[in-house]
Amino acid sequence: MKLACSLWLPLPLLLTLGCPPKTPEGPVPTATASASAPAPAKPPPREDASLIKRQTLFGNPDSVGPQVSPDGKRVAYLAPLDGVMNVWVAPADKPAEAKAVTAEKERGLRRFWWSASSAYLLFAQDTGGDEDFHLFAVEPGKAGPARDLTPYPKTRAELAMLSPKLPGEVLVLMNDRDPKNHDLYRVELATGARKLVRKNEAGYSGYVADYDFAPRYATKSTKDGGEETFTLGATEKDDKSFFKLAQEDALSTGVAGFDASGKTVYLFESRGRDTAALATIDPVSSAVKILAEDPKSDVQGLILHPKKKAVQAAASSYERKKWLVVDPDIAPDLEALAKVADGDFDVTSRSDDDARWVVAYVVSDGPVRYYLYDRKAKKADFLFTSQKALEGLPLAKMHPRVIGARDGRSLVSYLTLPAGTDPDGDGVPTAALPLVLYVHGGPWARDSWGYNPTHQWLANRGYATLSVNYRGSTGFGKKFVNASTFEWAGKMHDDLVDAVKWAVDQKIARPAEVAIMGGSYGGYATLVGLTFTPDLFACGVDIVGPSNLITLLNSIPPYWTPQIELFTSRVGDHRTEAGRKLLTERSPLSHVDRIKKPLLIGQGANDPRVKQAESDQIVKAMKDKDIPVTYVLYPDEGHGFNRPPNRTSFFAVSEIFLAQCLGGPYEPVGSDFQGSTISVPAGAEEIHGLPAALGSGAH
Repeated sequence: MKLACSLWLPLPLLLTLGCPPKTPEGPVPTATASASAPAPAKPPPREDASLIKRQTLFGNPDSVGPQVSPDGKRVAYLAPLDGVMNVWVAPADKPAEAKAVTAEKERGLRRFWWSASSAYLLFAQDTGGDEDFHLFAVEPGKAGPARDLTPYPKTRAELAMLSPKLPGEVLVLMNDRDPKNHDLYRVELATGARKLVRKNEAGYSGYVADYDFAPRYATKSTKDGGEETFTLGATEKDDKSFFKLAQEDALSTGVAGFDASGKTVYLFESRGRDTAALATIDPVSSAVKILAEDPKSDVQGLILHPKKKAVQAAASSYERKKWLVVDPDIAPDLEALAKVADGDFDVTSRSDDDARWVVAYVVSDGPVRYYLYDRKAKKADFLFTSQKALEGLPLAKMHPRVIGARDGRSLVSYLTLPAGTDPDGDGVPTAALPLVLYVHGGPWARDSWGYNPTHQWLANRGYATLSVNYRGSTGFGKKFVNASTFEWAGKMHDDLVDAVKWAVDQKIARPAEVAIMGGSYGGYATLVGLTFTPDLFACGVDIVGPSNLITLLNSIPPYWTPQIELFTSRVGDHRTEAGRKLLTERSPLSHVDRIKKPLLIGQGANDPRVKQAESDQIVKAMKDKDIPVTYVLYPDEGHGFNRPPNRTSFFAVSEIFLAQCLGGPYEPVGSDFQGSTISVPAGAEEIHGLPAALGSGAH
């Protein structure tokens, strides 16, 4: 029940600590005289209308995320309504009879939940990407608009917990009293009435409650970037320290929750070991018992019994996902499910009587396949795929690869090659190709195996595509995460450079035709690539990436304030002279004069994490030095592009940009600007046909 604290998509909040700022051990360019202006981008080699359509790859799916209701009678899922993702509900045995129960008109929904009573569906929605999410409720089968359960201005609400013991209520975090700190409330679903459970005046970053909605533990960052967990008393004055974590364990250890009895406390545990295991911890003696572990990767995903809330299986993922059995009772089910379909599977929901499960199967070269599993019969009935239009297309398989970094660390990576370039399927093309290094955000996140629309898009355009879990990526043990401390633009970038060298040495990539692209931290990595290693990459695409680490840290959302040590102890401390020196050196804005390759920047005007100023300032600096840059801005987006017309319009621009840079084919813009709010404040003339497309008024 922690708040998201990541530059990219919301992730469970895990914290860190640090040592004094140090200079990078990897190569960092010394200051040079102003570089010559970038050479003009190559003209696109050819249009190709036969390519897989961007709207197929980046538009809305057909149906995703099905969840069976707790009573087992209905299935809900996300699907488009008039082009916008909404929640649909159908009888569990008649999925074709689904009807929309929400009516969002602008921004598609991404998260929804059944209430424990099965009477309500809950969903989260913000405004224009500002991430001030409110929690709404609808009653399937009853007319009327959705009700805002958190109707307070300038408030970010987070659903904290649902409980079968309290089916008419939910536990919600809200920061309307203090933007920096979330208080904990019980909210009645029928009326919206809320009752304060815990006022957060201590600056806690998260709470752990039992299924009686009693908060039992709370976490707080420590000055050195670690974390302390407190056992909660009647008031904050009565709270007592349960355990403290040093920096090395703060991102990988923490209380995971309770079983339904409230007597068993689950823990993710990395103390005294490298990878995080699933364990129990005694609330009195603090004795720890390991339940599931993997020596190569952290335990992360869990399968809980629907009523007992006891952990029955845990997942780990090194190259691919695997399930670790905790309760032998579930072993026959996991064995049966492994035989149903190809790919890696997840149990996404279960009815309270455990008779019906929803199971999702992920492959790398096709849509997700969803099944309704009858546990008694050990039989799975097909529900639907996430996107039928993907079936039969020339999609490419994703190859897991473990790449050695220069200091011996293993970088779990994923490579996708264009269809037809690897006839024997060994992951090496018959001839070297242009390559796009696609860098994940976070940075405390990871790339995983499975269907990736960006990989498929790039591969279909003729590019090898490589995603690298550079040091700092989560899931590979604490040593791997902690190796990134104070290494933004240092060893974290060295890992990306080493991956490019590997791809060239393996005859996968042409050394002069490597692009770098990514979002959030991946956007920062793109800017680092063009400033710290300006001769390595042919061009770069930065999506909502920070350009100045000092202004980034000075403008974090208020609700991240309790976790500021997460950043200062791992990235650099903007509050100290030594920290500012380090952050200035590691900021691409400080080295704009080194840019000599084409750059495309995409930004949402409402981004609360990486604010528009991060893109504005590097664009201005480049223009001041007469360095060409193309800047695409969306007034109704935040940290990433939620609306499909905006996504497809940005990728249309990116596709022509990459074609100019790497020589691949591109699909004509066509109608991909229609419905988009795209604006190009700078550099439209750098992209072939962009001024004409913008001037057509089609968008």
